Amino acid sequence: MTYLAPRQGLFAIILLVSFCLQTLLLVISTDQQLSNSRAQKGEQMVAQLIDEARLSLENKDRVSLSVIANRYTSEQDVTRILIKDNNGDILVPVGNAPMQQGDTISQIATKGDAVIGSVALTLKDISKGEIIAMQWPFVIGSMVLHLLLWLIYSYIARPTREQINAISRDVQDLHREQYTQLDQRGYARERERRQSVSAADGDNGETGTSQSDRLVNAAQAAASTAYNQQPNTRKLDIHSAVNQYVRTQQNQDSTLDDNTNGTTADTASNMIDSDVNDHTAYKAEDSSQHANNHVSRLSATRAFDSVSVQIVFHDEFNMLERLAPSQRLPYLALCTQLLNQAVTELLKQPLLLGVSALNEPQFDESGAYVMLKAENSHAKVALAGVMLAKLYLMLNKIIHDKHIELSRFALPAKAGVSDNAQVDAMTHLLDSVGKKEQMLILLPNGGLKQISHHVQVQSVMRPTTVYERECAIFDGGNDAMIQRLADVRNAVLMIDDSEE
Repeated sequence: MTYLAPRQGLFAIILLVSFCLQTLLLVISTDQQLSNSRAQKGEQMVAQLIDEARLSLENKDRVSLSVIANRYTSEQDVTRILIKDNNGDILVPVGNAPMQQGDTISQIATKGDAVIGSVALTLKDISKGEIIAMQWPFVIGSMVLHLLLWLIYSYIARPTREQINAISRDVQDLHREQYTQLDQRGYARERERRQSVSAADGDNGETGTSQSDRLVNAAQAAASTAYNQQPNTRKLDIHSAVNQYVRTQQNQDSTLDDNTNGTTADTASNMIDSDVNDHTAYKAEDSSQHANNHVSRLSATRAFDSVSVQIVFHDEFNMLERLAPSQRLPYLALCTQLLNQAVTELLKQPLLLGVSALNEPQFDESGAYVMLKAENSHAKVALAGVMLAKLYLMLNKIIHDKHIELSRFALPAKAGVSDNAQVDAMTHLLDSVGKKEQMLILLPNGGLKQISHHVQVQSVMRPTTVYERECAIFDGGNDAMIQRLADVRNAVLMIDDSEE
């Protein structure tokens, strides 16, 4: 007779859960890979579209823009292209994005330092069904593999002939022991019945002997009864003795407590009250200090007299760490020289009179850090920080494009401007929110008031923290400031050329 494997249904459920989890992980990983590749492809297409349509966008030639955009909508992943001018008016809408949702990639088109328009490209989302259809060989192979595992388990885990024989021997031994016990009980009952019958027959012949036998049997019965009841009696005696001992100890403890409570109650209550008061005072002091520190860091009216400018590389793939020292160190030295020259030339401007640099920045793998301080109350230190960050981004853009043109290593940069109380917060914001060639601003109301007449800012989209809600993104400057920065940029580059 063939027996099934033990818990075969439970093993089938485990395999089914494993198959579902494996398919889910496959879909998630494939979706992530496709999303990353499509995002990179979309950014390249947007950059290429801006390069091709820059002249038509500057002239607002809708026909040329439509022809150029239609070439890109022929791609399978592109659902819509939206081209706007510098005023935000739509010039060319191409595609059917309302019917198909997807990710939108937007980029501003510039010519020199002037904004001539923007391009928004929408990529189609890939459904989970399409991913499964693409990976159908893997899904079917995984299902067949799990089915084979279930069949193999059902064949291997079946009990062998030796195991079946061992189980049958154990069952027979168990039944034999039960029957033996029943037979012994039946034999004892039969013997007692025979003895009682023989005793009844002897009563008719010998009266004196029967009386003595009855006395002996009664004594034996009484002895057996006393012997059977002896353990219970001992148990009851032990329990009663334990209960009596516990009561005695409780009475002694209660008398001792009555004698000592009068002398120690006042002292204990005083100690407890003093401990509670000290703990309450400490907690109140600690909470007030913590609240004051938190408010001082997040308060929009906090005072400041210095500004920190953080400049970091936009290195998504950690290429700078993998670069050889013979190439990395000269590149960092060039960035350091540009930043120092930018600080020196910028602080010569009459608009920034009274602002000085407290350190000489040095670039490393994590970037550079510049601290500017106001020497008097009229110095515009916040405006100096914003102008320095924008100036270096302009310089780095030129150096980056030139290096890429010469097939050399270079990285884009991003900058952050904050007061000293928000340096750590700005570091986290640059890692989480900052994009390449972008400037983040985290200043109190006084700093925002200094820069309000010179630059335009915008808020972070969909903020998730307090710092992201208070952070502002540089969105452009007025003509006077941009021209002043362009003059300083040219002066820095001319100094570098003369030194070289």
